[in-house]
Amino acid sequence: MSEPPLLAVLRERASLQPNDTAFLFYDEDDAAQTLTWAQLLRRSHHLALDIQDHTCVGDRAIILAPQGLDYIVAFLGALEAGVIAAPLSVPLAGIHDERVTAVLADAAPTALLTTAAVAATVAPYAVTGPAPVVLEVDATDLDTRRQGRVRRDRPEIAYLQYTSGSTRSPAGVEITHANLSANWKQIVAGILPDYRMPQTVVSWLPFYHDMGLMLGLCAGVFGGWPTAVMSPMSFLARPARWLQLLARHPLPLSAAPNFAFELAATRTSDDDMAGLDLGGVLRILSGAERVSEATLTRFARRFARFNLDPSVVRPAYGLAEATLYVAAKEPGPPAEFVSFAPEELSEGRAVRCADGTPLVNYGVPRSPSVRIVDPNTAAELPADTVGEIWVRGDNVSPGYWRRPAETARTFGATIAAPSAGTPPDGWLRTGDLGFLSRGELFIVGRIKDLLIVRGRNHYPDDIEATTQEISGGRAAAIAVVDQNTEKLVLIVEVRKRGHSDDEVAETLRTVRREVTSAISNAHGVGVEDVVLVAPGSIPITTSGKVRRASCVELYRSDGFARLTV
Repeated sequence: MSEPPLLAVLRERASLQPNDTAFLFYDEDDAAQTLTWAQLLRRSHHLALDIQDHTCVGDRAIILAPQGLDYIVAFLGALEAGVIAAPLSVPLAGIHDERVTAVLADAAPTALLTTAAVAATVAPYAVTGPAPVVLEVDATDLDTRRQGRVRRDRPEIAYLQYTSGSTRSPAGVEITHANLSANWKQIVAGILPDYRMPQTVVSWLPFYHDMGLMLGLCAGVFGGWPTAVMSPMSFLARPARWLQLLARHPLPLSAAPNFAFELAATRTSDDDMAGLDLGGVLRILSGAERVSEATLTRFARRFARFNLDPSVVRPAYGLAEATLYVAAKEPGPPAEFVSFAPEELSEGRAVRCADGTPLVNYGVPRSPSVRIVDPNTAAELPADTVGEIWVRGDNVSPGYWRRPAETARTFGATIAAPSAGTPPDGWLRTGDLGFLSRGELFIVGRIKDLLIVRGRNHYPDDIEATTQEISGGRAAAIAVVDQNTEKLVLIVEVRKRGHSDDEVAETLRTVRREVTSAISNAHGVGVEDVVLVAPGSIPITTSGKVRRASCVELYRSDGFARLTV
């Protein structure tokens, strides 16, 4: 193929603005390491020469490196070398990572790209099939000019975005160079329709996550903007760092899951923000997990005194199978939440009401195309009817790596009797449930997570949102079968609070009582069991989503350590 768009733009940036900063990485001490556009191009080019000494066109190169500039060079170097990148997280030292093992077995890489600091941890994984070569990105002189030309033949596939594997072994979503370019154009048209462009990208999201890869690595290259990056651990250790970077960089574009807004609002002090102003923030996308109205309200109120405009936070919907982005409400007033009757939603109907389940408005989907379809009959559904969200566009992946049956089932869907102007073929089944109301998209949850209790449908995201407002921590709503009847169980993370055992016990009883009452009143369903556990007890995916299937297994085996006094 001709030179991929991302690499072509990188070459252009290095030619037109060679000494301008391309990336800044902030370490745990908030000190910044930088790469100019010329340095980035030279290092990725030289790494590509090393990679192609050990690979053929279309081979896979797994990236197992810490968040930082070396990870960026590894990704771009792999693309430059004509191999298919597969971004992953570094496995923990001393603990065997089954996900990494599964991905290596699936991708059969010829190279593992890492750094000297973690090479000893990565090396034991280089044993599956023909053993891949381990290349330490930072151990090679990538700045000294050297002889050699990189390949001009490159595969259509740029990288494999591996799913989190919450209910199955990880699957590699094939993202082509064309997918990546198309989705970037859709993002610009969707969230920057007035073409008021950022001057900086700010991100702490992991590069191995689809949102982190697009925002923290690709967006800045495509846009020609400097990107300020830190590690997820830096953010979790001190969430104020994210807000400080947003304030210190001009017109920043950023993104984060809902939990990050909650952490930032509750764990950032006035001293952390002393002398800083958030009035210049251009846009912060909220995606990757359910968007909470209460969380965004707290976030806006907390930082209003530092001039944060609440309208800059824009909820966005997407998934790895569509590269990343699918829909977001265009810039305007603050994020809109619409209330729908929960009992009607349980029956698959969207009926607006004054006081019900608040769902965020994702706006009118334009590109890619979105339709709501009956997952069983493949019939297109009318407005205000809950069904599966189907997506069609140039950003949609061609399929899963070496999984033809699953690819045909997920990416080759056909709508029965489509509406006028709707192509019948080539639709992606997202597995997400939602509906269109007044032309705008709303999402209620995942099909595989739908809870059926006493014959009625319930959406776990809604129940968990209600629970979290009381508990202040992560929650998992699951259905368990007892004597052929499904019953609702809640796993709730709480902190023990109180100066004595009696006070702690009363706190736990209060949480249990208030959660049970709130779920009954708000969702019309009784709770069979409320399991209170310590923070960090609920299993989650690499992107922070609750692994509900794992929660069911743990509950059945009595694997949760219940909090007691």
